[in-house]
Amino acid sequence: MAGFAELGLSSWLVEQCRQLGLKQPTPVQLGCIPAILEGRDCLGCAKTGSGKTAAFVLPILQKLSEDPYGIFCLVLTPTRELAYQIAEQFRVLGKPLGLKDCIIVGGMDMVAQALELSRKPHVVIATPGRLADHLRSSNTFSIKKIRFLVMDEADRLLEQGCTDFTVDLEAILAAVPARRQTLLFSATLTTH
Repeated sequence: MAGFAELGLSSWLVEQCRQLGLKQPTPVQLGCIPAILEGRDCLGCAKTGSGKTAAFVLPILQKLSEDPYGIFCLVLTPTRELAYQIAEQFRVLGKPLGLKDCIIVGGMDMVAQALELSRKPHVVIATPGRLADHLRSSNTFSIKKIRFLVMDEADRLLEQGCTDFTVDLEAILAAVPARRQTLLFSATLTTH
């Protein structure tokens, strides 16, 4: 079975994995990390607890380390709780980079969030509603140059129903560049 180094990850990231007790890549990591490093869009579907978040965090950190600039990656997620969990993975694995991240979710002060966005963090982890609010009300930041758009729990973000993110996602997609890598991750993706 291939280790993290064989997937194409840099030695510093392999070391981060080792320090965190990640010994062998999981199936979703084996499938996604090389594809993401090659610049391909990716769809990762695996059950909760299978390493999906690290499957996109690791290659994004590697690409960021090669060319660190402004807002590099936007991660959209349906809930605040998930946003904080994803941010923690970026912080822990990206510690050697001095990674700057920003969490944009409802229930937090809009002005403080706008200030954080204006400081051009490398990674923005957001719920669609709050990020769309910022895009509509502020011109202090731009997501026009992001390299990665990640939708975690993509099935929940894209489904229509009681929490319909359609209008907010349309506003966000209009603000990101057409040339980007799009990564969709979910525990449950259906054919609908």
